[in-house]
Amino acid sequence: MTQTAIQTKIKPQRSLLKKLLQTALALCILATVAVFAICAYVAHTGEKYLVTAEKAPAVDAILILGARVYTDGTPSPLLQDRLDYGYTLYAAGKADRIIVSGDHGRKEYDEVNAMKNYLLKKGVPQEHIFLDHAGFNTYDSLYRAKEIFQVNTLIVCTQEFHMPRALYIARQLGLEAYGYAAPDKAAYHMAYNNFREKLAQVKAFLETDVLHRKPKYLGNVIPIQGSGLPTQV
Repeated sequence: MTQTAIQTKIKPQRSLLKKLLQTALALCILATVAVFAICAYVAHTGEKYLVTAEKAPAVDAILILGARVYTDGTPSPLLQDRLDYGYTLYAAGKADRIIVSGDHGRKEYDEVNAMKNYLLKKGVPQEHIFLDHAGFNTYDSLYRAKEIFQVNTLIVCTQEFHMPRALYIARQLGLEAYGYAAPDKAAYHMAYNNFREKLAQVKAFLETDVLHRKPKYLGNVIPIQGSGLPTQV
């Protein structure tokens, strides 16, 4: 094959490769723009429903979202902040029922009973505490609050970085939800949490607006107006 023939054959291949690279780059740019747009939309929607303890409305329940618990059953500092903020609302009379929702998928790891015990020490009556043992993520916790505990109005307690997504999910699920946010702290490794939260916001948008996912575990209805004792077995 002559040099001219080889060059003639290579040119279309280079042209095709260039087009493929340009297409891949364009798709990456579009995906990046879409991610940032979704995150901005989720955050903006959720932030509208942040309240202070003083201005928080009376609601059916206070929902405290779970987080890490140590092996001795002690809530981590991040979870303690959520519990303290939830108790502040309870003590102020914003609701007389508290849902503690977290991971209790294994016998050796139990967020919800650790949360319950923390609140009992603060003087919350046991029958006022509802345990959601299958709150494995934010979406499941909020979905189950509505479907299992028959909640219509609630105040969510979690950290500032997490709150907009939680409120976005709640509102998309049809809950009249407000958020009382504990402050973010440097000890919470905020660089990691903020990065993870962006991915979680995209996931939240897909779950609520596209997939309309149902949690793996639902169960019998336990109305929030009754006693929380049946949830503590």
